Amino acid sequence: MTAATERGGPREAADDEETMVTQARDPAVGDAYLVRLSQAEPESFGAVFDAYGAEIHRYVAQRLGVDQAEDVVAETFLIAFRKRDGYDPARAGVRAWLYGIATKLVGRHRRSEMRALRALGRCAPERDTDGHDERVATQVSAQSLRPDLARAVGSLNRGDRDVLLLLALGGLSHQEIADALGIPYGTVGSRLNRARRKVRAVLGETDPMDGGSDHE
Repeated sequence: MTAATERGGPREAADDEETMVTQARDPAVGDAYLVRLSQAEPESFGAVFDAYGAEIHRYVAQRLGVDQAEDVVAETFLIAFRKRDGYDPARAGVRAWLYGIATKLVGRHRRSEMRALRALGRCAPERDTDGHDERVATQVSAQSLRPDLARAVGSLNRGDRDVLLLLALGGLSHQEIADALGIPYGTVGSRLNRARRKVRAVLGETDPMDGGSDHE
């Protein structure tokens, strides 16, 4: 009996090959496939952590500080693992899904976030030159490390702050932010515009996002 027959015949073997080709062409599809695969093979979920653990940690650490980040990131992936059976790729990519979970957990630690924002205002974090982290670093201008901007961001309501920091720190597109937070696409733009107006009022009409991409 051939391996293809054991799995269900030539058609299933062909479907498996097509899935692997699609995964190779589109990493987002591959991520969703890994989550689906982990429903039957839980150990495969480790690949999701390998793919996104570092950037989720960086995002959370910049919002809450390194001390809080480890626990929040661990809880993020634990929640994702427990809810993997209900993950719907039509509603959000895996990356946006994970950022959404992490952002909800960050919301439980407002005092820690305010302390971290003040710390960001006092000293710049070391910049990593690797891939995505480098792009994130370039999107957060030098102004984002000033105490006055930290205070301005801290004064935003939670919804506006989440949108602004998912863009600035997470490097998410507007669509990814909408998917992560479960809000309409247009709401992302309106919240971002409101956040920018409030921040400009503190910074003397200087837009901290100028020079970066809107990730449309």
